Amino acid sequence: MDVLTFTERGIYCPAGDFHIDPWRPVDRALITHGHADHARWGHRRYLATHAAQPVMRHRLGEIDAEGIGYGERLRIGDASVSFHPAGHIPGSAQIRVEVAGEVWVVSGDYKVTPDGLSEPFEPVTCHAFISECTFGLPVFKWRPQSEVAAELNEWWRGAASDGRTAILGAYSLGKAQRLMAMLEPGIGPILTHGAVEGTNAVLRAQGYDLPETLQVTGDTKIADHPGALVIAPPSALGTPWARKLGPSSQAFASGWMRLRGVRRRRAADRGFVLSDHADWDGLVQAIRETQAERVFVTHGYTEIFARWLASEGWDAKVVPTEFGGEEDEPEAASAAEVGS
Repeated sequence: MDVLTFTERGIYCPAGDFHIDPWRPVDRALITHGHADHARWGHRRYLATHAAQPVMRHRLGEIDAEGIGYGERLRIGDASVSFHPAGHIPGSAQIRVEVAGEVWVVSGDYKVTPDGLSEPFEPVTCHAFISECTFGLPVFKWRPQSEVAAELNEWWRGAASDGRTAILGAYSLGKAQRLMAMLEPGIGPILTHGAVEGTNAVLRAQGYDLPETLQVTGDTKIADHPGALVIAPPSALGTPWARKLGPSSQAFASGWMRLRGVRRRRAADRGFVLSDHADWDGLVQAIRETQAERVFVTHGYTEIFARWLASEGWDAKVVPTEFGGEEDEPEAASAAEVGS
């Protein structure tokens, strides 16, 4: 019997009678991280890292949640489980499940390059690896974070010198805080949308080092904050909330900015290619480092990536999923865009 199976509720471990990141209510859910497509409301019991729990409670409300440290072993039924850093966002984890000497690992979302904020990714040796492949095409290759940071600060500095407010669209958990850590505060004040600032407060209380920020409220007068950069969820761009900030330059930070067609549809002045998911090289590196013989791919360009893995000698299969997370682009990229 396989250590993990794939059901209509999500990934399931028969030996321990638990699910991992299930998308429908279950009795016991092991959660890789706090993004909404992985940590969903309605489960009877939750298990996540100590670092992931606070933001889960912030987002989900009152839940019955147990915490676990990275690398700590826990026996659940006939299964042994442990959580290991995934490098995706603060508190994110891969989940290792061992039954009768057979080891499977569920990656959750991950990236292999350190970002200076999240706990760095650690490869976990296993027999079978269930890997996301959001950006599982060779066209997706990320530049060094330092280069993106230099471009980001140059754009902000230019907007400030032109008397415009720089508005940066970024997901409120993970991406927003990573961008804050990349900014040069000397350029001007950093303001935030309420959704971003609420997450900031949770992470600061846990000890994550973030620069000083000020929440935009109904009483905020942007003229009192010359040269400001405002970080807001992507859904806030182009809305009355953004327009009240006066003349602005709007930008969006996402791995999807690698595709020209997506950049055009976003209608932003600038697009910064920055993702909290592994690029093509990162996916291949992670899979090789697990030494897994079997690989199950999910969420992304699964068919293409699985075919490539099979051509390289892995026993690779596609796993259907209902994941569709905070960096999921609703409009599929066309072949022309992918080749751009």
